[in-house]
Amino acid sequence: MDWFVRAFLKSSLAWLALGVTLGVAMAVHPMWTLYRVAHMHMLLLGFVTMMIYGVGYHVVPRFTGSPLHRPRMAGWHWWMANIGLALLAIGFGLRAHGLDAATPMLAVGGTLSALGAYVFVYLLWRTLDAKRPAAANAVPLRRSSGA
Repeated sequence: MDWFVRAFLKSSLAWLALGVTLGVAMAVHPMWTLYRVAHMHMLLLGFVTMMIYGVGYHVVPRFTGSPLHRPRMAGWHWWMANIGLALLAIGFGLRAHGLDAATPMLAVGGTLSALGAYVFVYLLWRTLDAKRPAAANAVPLRRSSGA
C-alpha cells in the first residue's frame, strides 16, 4: 500500500475521532453548537472525503490495471487536504466568535481543500484514461466445465 493511501486512511480515522468528540461536546454543552459548521466539515471533508481519497487511490489503479498517474502528486494532495481542512475547522471556530482572522483562514483552507479535490479528479481521470499493455486488454477465455 502506498504511503499516501495509508496516510489518507489514517487521517480519515483521526478526523472521525475529532468530529465525533466535538459532536459529543456539543451535546453535553448546547452552547457549543456554534461550532456545528466545523463539526460538519470535520466529518464530511475529514472522515468521508479522506476515506474516499484513500480508497480511490488504492483501488482505481488496480481496477484499471494501470499505475496511478503521478503518485508523488497524490502525496502533495494529502498535505493540501489536511492543512486545508485544519484551517477550515479553526477558521469556522474563529468566525463563530466574530474574529477577523477567520476570513483569510477560511479562504486559504477552502482553496487548499478545493485544490486537493481537483488534484484527486485529475489523477484518477488520467489513471482511468491510461493505455494498458495489449495483454492486459485481452479478455480471458472461459474454460468449459467438461459437462
